[in-house]
Amino acid sequence: MLLVIFLGFIFKISVTEWLICILLFGFVITLELMNTAIEKTIDICMPNINPQAKLAKDTSAGAVLVVAIVSLIAGVIIFVPKIIELIGGIL
Repeated sequence: MLLVIFLGFIFKISVTEWLICILLFGFVITLELMNTAIEKTIDICMPNINPQAKLAKDTSAGAVLVVAIVSLIAGVIIFVPKIIELIGGIL
């Protein structure tokens, strides 16, 4: 997140691009918090190993992974053209 903020200032991304980044930051952090809450709740309710509890935990973690991948793709779409433009200007 800090790298994206730093690069956002360096490459002077648009207001729309900032909004997308901020929304994705919030979405990833929110899902991480939800994942932690789900895992801790399952740990309390099911102290013994249970395949269904494992599936719930894995699904919750999978949701975080999906949104992280989507955020990465959005970051690539926003920043790669700017990086290519910078490299082209240097060469």
